[in-house]
Amino acid sequence: MKETTKAHLALLGANLFYGAGFSIAKTIMPSLIAPAGFIFIRVMLAAFLFWLSFFGGSNFRTKIATKDWVRLAACGLFGVAANQLLFFQGLNLTSPIHASLMMLSTPILVGIFVTIAYKEKFSLVHLIGLCLGISGALLLIIFSAKNTIASNPTLGNLLVFLNATSYALYLVMVKPLMKKYRPIIVIRWIFLIGFVFVFPFGIADFTNIQWTLFQTADYFALGFIVVGVTFFTYLWNIYAIKILSPSIAGAYIYLQPLFAAIIAMIFLNESLNFIKIMAALLIVAGVYLVSKKKTA
Repeated sequence: MKETTKAHLALLGANLFYGAGFSIAKTIMPSLIAPAGFIFIRVMLAAFLFWLSFFGGSNFRTKIATKDWVRLAACGLFGVAANQLLFFQGLNLTSPIHASLMMLSTPILVGIFVTIAYKEKFSLVHLIGLCLGISGALLLIIFSAKNTIASNPTLGNLLVFLNATSYALYLVMVKPLMKKYRPIIVIRWIFLIGFVFVFPFGIADFTNIQWTLFQTADYFALGFIVVGVTFFTYLWNIYAIKILSPSIAGAYIYLQPLFAAIIAMIFLNESLNFIKIMAALLIVAGVYLVSKKKTA
């Protein structure tokens, strides 16, 4: 199997898990775990799993160049800490379908940051795509349905949009590191640094968790989030970015609403309405136009 094919399959699997994670996380958060405590557990355990690779031999103990530490720290901040804190605080306030739709703005933001970082000019097609995508995101924020299964969808959608911005920065910033180091080496440092940033925000909620209230299904849900939606998704994404471009990795995000909507409708009794459909169409159209020529 070609490396590019493996990379595309990795992105497909990662976004399938991400899409499932929207609804699964809602089954235990915030009823059993506050968002910050949830993130604390997720990042801590995922970092532990990534660092097990240290015992894989000398090839997994590459020394990081001094000049790369600032970029690694920034990736830990934007790709793990800010990304996770904003996303789960937002998901706690909005619905899984809304959250997944807001994440569709990530490819558009990646396009903007790639343009800035590499001095590429925005074509008219890309500009139209940007306008369509932002319009869809704003439509969802402003006209959040009052009867949705969410406590504050407007604020929640805004936080998820800020999360998408943070994640887009991460996708662009991590690419140069992938040209120098193994994916597992990069991601284990990113998660360790990210955990340092998360620690002050999550330690209090973590210590307040009432583990005696957990049922077997709740432990399975938490395990899936840690192993599936964190460990494998980050590993698969960073593996794919080593081979493909950040724009292609970002473009796969538009599959998430499909997975999230199906799962949310099955398990959370959510429904689609005209606003959600229009927002999805606008954002997907924007994603396609922005990503159209960014295939390398």
